[in-house]
Amino acid sequence: MPTRATRRTLLAGAPAVLALAACAEEPSGPVLAADADLPTAVPGGTRLVIGDPSQQLAFELSGLADLLTFEYEWANISGGPKSSEAFRARSLDVSSVADIPPIHATWTNLPVKIVAAAGRQDPLNHPVYDLGIAPGVAVGAVEDLRGKTIAYSPGQAQGALVLRVLDAAGLTRDDVDFVELPSTADTYSNALAGGEVDVAPIGGTQVRSYLNKYGSDGATAIPHGLRDDPWTLYAPVEVLEDAGKAAAVAEYVRLWGAAKLWTRANREEWINAWYVDHEGLPYEDGDYLFDREGEPDFPEDWDETIARHQETVEVVAEGTGNEVFDAEDIYDRRFEPLVGEGVAEYGEAGAP
Repeated sequence: MPTRATRRTLLAGAPAVLALAACAEEPSGPVLAADADLPTAVPGGTRLVIGDPSQQLAFELSGLADLLTFEYEWANISGGPKSSEAFRARSLDVSSVADIPPIHATWTNLPVKIVAAAGRQDPLNHPVYDLGIAPGVAVGAVEDLRGKTIAYSPGQAQGALVLRVLDAAGLTRDDVDFVELPSTADTYSNALAGGEVDVAPIGGTQVRSYLNKYGSDGATAIPHGLRDDPWTLYAPVEVLEDAGKAAAVAEYVRLWGAAKLWTRANREEWINAWYVDHEGLPYEDGDYLFDREGEPDFPEDWDETIARHQETVEVVAEGTGNEVFDAEDIYDRRFEPLVGEGVAEYGEAGAP
């Protein structure tokens, strides 16, 4: 019978990284070769720091957290820049991101591996982002982007999406003007409304609030027509070279999909707990986001996922001047079957 793991939640942002650094541990367990089988048991005293905020709540509400046999701390960190900073400080062991942060980490000499991959069913009808169009700007399709000023965030999913959209439209970055802006909070929506940019990828409730606020002024949003749903867990290579930590990561990955399915099977509880209580949104916005997200897709194998990731590597490399590499190199396929095994064991409701 698993024992209840030690758990602690750390605050977001720079204070979180500092707090994590104070308790950081260099991997110190037996060395695990990259081609060795994953250990099947987690050694006593193994601890992970996990940056996966929404899954933290899903694990706790579903009871799946009680199945984790290692000590863990939840860090309210996600996204590439903060994850990379914490990885480099050896203060974070695994984090939840889209597909661009592992690429950017590789280009900045931070060796990482993807240990879980997922997306959305019917992704074109359940996009993460739309293209927000500033009031008075005439853009009805992606082909109309030529000559426009576009918000761009290098190293983040939104920046890569812009490059992919231009590629699909037969355009290059020389055909548009980029304005580098961090894709945080309402930065893009405010830049659109203020006329700083003509176009910006906006997602979640930003789409809804942007159109509600500025639609009467002529603001619009259009679909970009591409898959933008990659969702991954990744970890530094040195974490996976520690046999104890690798075993703990495998245990977490095995329950990762089941936790997500629990949120879909418990709509009202999840909307109230995550969107309303945690994110501070009105219930109707949570309801909208729940439906926009759609159902998760956990691929049985990663062949197609890696092929799409390779296309992204090539497009982003061309747009940023970085070298193309083999996307297969940033996947640790020892973890490939684990999400499916957990989903099969804990069922569609995703609970123990």
